[in-house]
Amino acid sequence: MVVVQDFLWAFSIFSLVWYFLQGLFRVISMALSLNSPPCPSPSWASRSFIDRLGECLVAEECSHETDFPSKRRRGEKGLHESTHTMQKISLGCGVQEEGEVKKGSVKVRKRPARIVVPEFCPGFDQFCERGGRLEEKEIEDEGRDYCLASKKGKREVMEDGHGVMVDIQGDPQQAFFTVIDGHGGRAAVDYVAENLGKNIVKALENIEDSKHGDNQLQQAIHGGYRVTDEEFLSKDVSSGACAASVLLKDGELHAANVGDCRVVLSRNGVAEPLTNDHRLCREDERSRIENSGGYVHCINGVWRVQGSLAVSRAIGDQHLKEWIISEPEIKNLHLTSDCEFLIMASDGLWDKVNNQEAVDLVLQEKNPLQSCKKLVDLSTNRGNKDDITVMLINLQRFIKSGN
Repeated sequence: MVVVQDFLWAFSIFSLVWYFLQGLFRVISMALSLNSPPCPSPSWASRSFIDRLGECLVAEECSHETDFPSKRRRGEKGLHESTHTMQKISLGCGVQEEGEVKKGSVKVRKRPARIVVPEFCPGFDQFCERGGRLEEKEIEDEGRDYCLASKKGKREVMEDGHGVMVDIQGDPQQAFFTVIDGHGGRAAVDYVAENLGKNIVKALENIEDSKHGDNQLQQAIHGGYRVTDEEFLSKDVSSGACAASVLLKDGELHAANVGDCRVVLSRNGVAEPLTNDHRLCREDERSRIENSGGYVHCINGVWRVQGSLAVSRAIGDQHLKEWIISEPEIKNLHLTSDCEFLIMASDGLWDKVNNQEAVDLVLQEKNPLQSCKKLVDLSTNRGNKDDITVMLINLQRFIKSGN
């Protein structure tokens, strides 16, 4: 009997020591796994311990994989059964008040799932055209009374563009210029560059035989933008484009824009903006979108429509067309001898260089094309990563004698 008791006592001590060694081994194994040097080959005892641990981990992983679909289904059910909420946005980025939305005939604003503006990715054909690699692209263009410099940013495809029409209807004092900044690929950019000027000139021809004032000219410009937008939307392409344009006719300047491309006039060396950026920091643009049922939200300090697009007007953008309109704002100006030149540029310039800085640099540089290139370099050196297009237009030829 004594021998049995001694054996049980010894076995208890041995078991206690064994469990202590197992715990110690577990601590040592965890410590070694955090270090870069590999662990030595485990003994027979540690191998059995690791095998048991592996079986536990596999069983736990299988349990998670089995439970995931049911959890997801429960989440989906909760999403469909949830009540839409209407949020009133303050001038800051926060939500001011929240309430339940009731069904009715009045269109209400509700927070949607985020709509992502499509990012263009070149296909195999475009990749082959670039020799198997996507190179940084720079464009220079120089013609009578204008010059341009353009540089591709960090995106894979250049999404800026421009359009020029001179000697309209054989008149050297009639011209049309546009600078375009696209998003979601080049489709909208190329279409606007090719067709916006043509559509405006075509609309002007319809009123050419009658006496036309500024109001009819504005209607023609509005019509040109609208037709260009409608034609592009009919192609069922998801990209969009901001544009700023200038029509020079009969000693008058007509500047128009949708989006955040900008036109700046130098009058006796003083910068005078002729367009207003269509961004959502403008309270009137936010109100227009919200009143039409859209959702405007401030993300990282930038106001966006439906959580995606940072401009409130553009050509294209079919998925946001209910709120992103193509109606331009137009400013008319009678050209006088103190009107020196225009700077038309995409936001790649204006986000880093202010209006007066740009005018001063052009005045200091004798070569117009070099001044465009220097403005591009100035924006790049200040950290711009977007595409940049800068166009410079000499206005002296378009001023009527006696003005």
